[in-house]
Amino acid sequence: MAGAAYRRTLLKVSGEALMGDLPYGIDPAAVARIARQIQATQREQVEIAVVVGGGNIFRGAEASNAGMDRATADYAGMLATIINALALQDALETIGVTVRTQTAITVQQVAEPYIRRRAIRHLEKGRVVLFAAGTGNPYMTTDTAAALRAIEIGADVLLMGKHRTDGVYDADPNKEPGARRFETLNYMEAISRRLAVMDSTALALCMENSLPIIVFDLIAETSILRAVRGERIGTYVGDEQTILVEV
Repeated sequence: MAGAAYRRTLLKVSGEALMGDLPYGIDPAAVARIARQIQATQREQVEIAVVVGGGNIFRGAEASNAGMDRATADYAGMLATIINALALQDALETIGVTVRTQTAITVQQVAEPYIRRRAIRHLEKGRVVLFAAGTGNPYMTTDTAAALRAIEIGADVLLMGKHRTDGVYDADPNKEPGARRFETLNYMEAISRRLAVMDSTALALCMENSLPIIVFDLIAETSILRAVRGERIGTYVGDEQTILVEV
């Protein structure tokens, strides 16, 4: 497979990554860069599905903290992920990539409903599949949706694409000059130390199903391609021993 280490992958794209350098919303240039990376990865004969976040448009947790009903806020956040998925779908189609968008809540005018077997069939036919609307349930993050969908479709790895963050650190690198990056990180240590990999529900789900996670900077050119080729970029989270490196 042209050097690919993983046959089927699930990529989590945060809403912030789609925002690019803008303070809010969707930056077409940023979306186009991500689309080109996905296209290059697919050319390695890798099946790729994507879970899209919505934090660039609406954050349910923040709205809830401001007084909005939590379930209502989370549903609004799901709608934001659908907007982002449609933007990414358009960018992929513009460069000739065949793509299908599936949503966990019914929006039949713009996307298919999420059906596991249909999603797998799309991947087998060489289509990129975008998963939107999280799990379809309030109180669940898109991190949890990414872990769940990755396990459901039998992905070999979960790629956590971050916005200008090149891995998991033992302290906030923006506040602590001596912060060290984890090259590898054990599931249990990530959970016990409450490190910023993903939410604890999602991380526990990955651990229970032995699904490796790679946390990396999505903005860096060819980062997705390097990750699926098995290059050690960012932080690898799995059953391996924890290793810290100086940066």
